Amino acid sequence: MSHEELVKEAFEAMKNAYAPYSRYHVGACVLCKDGQLFYGANIENASYGGTNCGERSAVFAAYSRGYRKDDIEALAIVSDGKRIGAPCGICRQVLSELLNQDTPIILSNGKETRVTNINELLPFQFSSEDLD
Repeated sequence: MSHEELVKEAFEAMKNAYAPYSRYHVGACVLCKDGQLFYGANIENASYGGTNCGERSAVFAAYSRGYRKDDIEALAIVSDGKRIGAPCGICRQVLSELLNQDTPIILSNGKETRVTNINELLPFQFSSEDLD
């Protein structure tokens, strides 16, 4: 599957976003090496802390089905913002553990697209190695 096709899938997932507070909609799609797709959308909560971002929803869905970082080929994250949306700090920390460091992360707002990875998004990561 091409990056463009994966971005289209993420925009489909974005249709399920629940964002009555920010009105900022995010969709995500994980492509696994076996072709399986996992979708996520941001789901907000009035307490804000109970909100879950689209990219975490998608990656957690893959992990919930038994997939792990070596199974993930790419992650697309899309938004309806004026500029390309990037993962928040919490998501960057989570993705630093649940994705391989060079896994492509495709970011798009429908007008612009950028391909990056977690090493670029979160240099000097805190990881399990720091806990040993």
